Amino acid sequence: MNISIPRGRRDCEYRVALVPAGVRLLTQAGHKCFIEHNAGVGSGFSDYDYQQVGGQIVYSGEEAYGRADLVLTISCPTLEEFNWMIEGQIVMGFLSLAAVGQEKIGILLDKKIIAIGYEIIQENDGRLPVLQPASQVVGRMIPQIAATLAQNNFGGKGILLSGVPGVPPAEVIILGGGTVGTAAARTFLGMGATVYVLDRNLNRLQELDTHFGGGLITMVSHDFNVEKVCHFADVLVGAVLIPGARTPILVTREMVRSMRPQSVIMDISIDQGGCVETSRPTTHSNPTYVEEGVTHYCVPNMTSVLGRTATHAINNAAWPFIEKIAATGLEQAITKDPILARGIYTHRGEIVHPVLRMVFESRR
Repeated sequence: MNISIPRGRRDCEYRVALVPAGVRLLTQAGHKCFIEHNAGVGSGFSDYDYQQVGGQIVYSGEEAYGRADLVLTISCPTLEEFNWMIEGQIVMGFLSLAAVGQEKIGILLDKKIIAIGYEIIQENDGRLPVLQPASQVVGRMIPQIAATLAQNNFGGKGILLSGVPGVPPAEVIILGGGTVGTAAARTFLGMGATVYVLDRNLNRLQELDTHFGGGLITMVSHDFNVEKVCHFADVLVGAVLIPGARTPILVTREMVRSMRPQSVIMDISIDQGGCVETSRPTTHSNPTYVEEGVTHYCVPNMTSVLGRTATHAINNAAWPFIEKIAATGLEQAITKDPILARGIYTHRGEIVHPVLRMVFESRR
């Protein structure tokens, strides 16, 4: 199989889809690996590192796509990359197709692309094995960014998350008690903030209460509770996920308007459309904007600036699925592995993921 690793083309994308160790294993198994020039630099891997393990360097994204049976990417390709795809190709990565435009989905269908989203590869128990480590990295990033955004010189109120004796800590609200929310809560608590987690699953709230020994405050995510916490939040984190679907709006513009001036919203759900009505995607180069007097941070693929850590975490989780497709071919791999099969968005001209199909048809 011919396998390509293009260079990331989105703003501040420092991750790479496969490390040299993975290329070594694939080339030793008889596959050809094409790595676009400088694809691994942001993660600490040179072209020479890839050549040493049998990889072949190509000098344009179009060539990388044009040579491949299987394209390994990290974030959703740009429109230019969609146009470089060739008929019948397999494309794997964090695609988040429910949040992309109709044009890109149309290209996948017209070119009969097999699109596999890392974010929807799902275990029988609902666990998302490739998304999970990426979400853990995101969750642990959130507090360090929130602490910076709370500073006066970044437009914040000038508060220290932990407070000091005689001065109370910041009030942090996390919407969603999944992997991102849990990792963020752990780090916020470690920094000394007062942390509230809202989730619709009461069992999950009970698990969190036990896990953190009562150290955080849990609330059921009813509309009136979300409205209540918005009034006093210093930092509000949207960490809601419905696998494969667009995230529902939980925080309305009116709720944002009720927040204290210079509070911070971090809508981590922006990869899937966002859970705050006033959210819109930003970039690491220009990560924030002010709406209704509140600072909004809405950067998709936050981990792109932690090239080394995020690359290794994602590679560890994605490798078994990459190896399986390379070793047995796509059709046999998805026949034998229902976990991988659940990760398919489109297959040879058809939308096979039920949620994406509903999203696509509703836009027509």
